[in-house]
This record gives sequence, C-alpha cells and structure tokens, in this order.
Amino acid sequence: MALTQINPTRMELTKLKRQLATAKRGHKLLKDKQDEMVRQFMLIIKRNDALRTEMEEKLAYIIRKFDQAKMKMSYEGIVEALMVPTSDAKLEIGTKTIMNMKTPTIHFVEDGKLDLTYGFAFTPSQLDEAVLQLSSMLPKLIELSEIEKTCDMLAFEIEKTRRRVNAIEYIMMPNMKEQIHYITSKLEDNERSNIIRLMKSKEIVLAKNGQN
Repeated sequence: MALTQINPTRMELTKLKRQLATAKRGHKLLKDKQDEMVRQFMLIIKRNDALRTEMEEKLAYIIRKFDQAKMKMSYEGIVEALMVPTSDAKLEIGTKTIMNMKTPTIHFVEDGKLDLTYGFAFTPSQLDEAVLQLSSMLPKLIELSEIEKTCDMLAFEIEKTRRRVNAIEYIMMPNMKEQIHYITSKLEDNERSNIIRLMKSKEIVLAKNGQN
C-alpha cells in the first residue's frame, strides 16, 4: 500500500499497531514450527540415508548373484522359475501427523512363510540365495519408500513455511513499521501545527486586548 493512500488518523495507527503485534506473534509461531520441522527432517533423513545405503549394498549383492545364476541357466529358465510368487503379503496403509501435517505410513504384513516355488534340480544355488535375499529386503524397501515420501513432504512444507516467515519478516512487518512511522509523523506534524495556530491566536487576542 502506498503511503499516500493511508489515512493518517489515530484509529488507523491503533489498527496498524495491533496488526503488527499479531504479525510478530505469527512470525514467532511460524519460525518455531519451521525449526521443529527441520529438526524432525534431520532425524528422518539420517534414517533414510542409513536405510538407503543398506538397501543399495544388498541390491548390489543380489544383482551379482542373479548374474552368476544367469551364467548357469537360460533367461527363459529363470523367468519360468520366478513366475510363481514365493509368498503372499499385504500392505496396511495409514497416516501419522508431524507438526499438523499428515504423512503416509505403510506397514508390510507377511502372510505365510517364504517358500521357493520352483524345483531345485535345474536351478543354481545363486538363484535361491538371490530370491531369498530379495524377499527379505521387501519390508525395508517399503519402509524406505515411506521415509522418502515423508522427507519429500517435509521438505516441501519447510520451504513453504520458510517463504511465509520471510514474507512476514522482510515484507509485511517492515511495511507496517513504515506506515506506523508515516502516520506518527503526520500526527506529530498536525499537533505542532495546531499548537502554532493556538499560540498565534493567543498572540492576536492578547494584542487586541492590549490595544483596548
């Protein structure tokens, strides 16, 4: 708002001072929220990094085992051996709240024991090991997907909150302070002008009384 568009009255001054006090409280609450979200984000990102590193190492090991298995049997043989799932499983989807923000939760529920569904006569041991290792990784892979989604949502919310904090701190509050200063100056100028007019009026009255 341009300063020339502001009505320099005491009522407007009082309203701006209330708005500034509210903006300061809102700024503090948002800043506290941002700091807590950053703290939560750092805890989650540490778990994410550790889990991702573990999964990458295991996947590299499993890929090596699959490569070894492929050298001992045909591609068609591997596809045929892996056509039937080794076990049944289901996912339980839910939500949890982090700083008033709902994030997804995914729980892996295994239904039954792991069972290799192909015959062992024509498959190498490397394929068995790769399948067993990959199946055991599934719960942690699902956990990793949950954590990474939470990290993405927290990062977006932190950035959105940071923009709000900066808008209040560097745009809204300085504008309000400038407007308050402008109105205060105008009111002081008006008050000085009134005092000068009263003094001149008094001088005129005293001069007239002296002549009489």
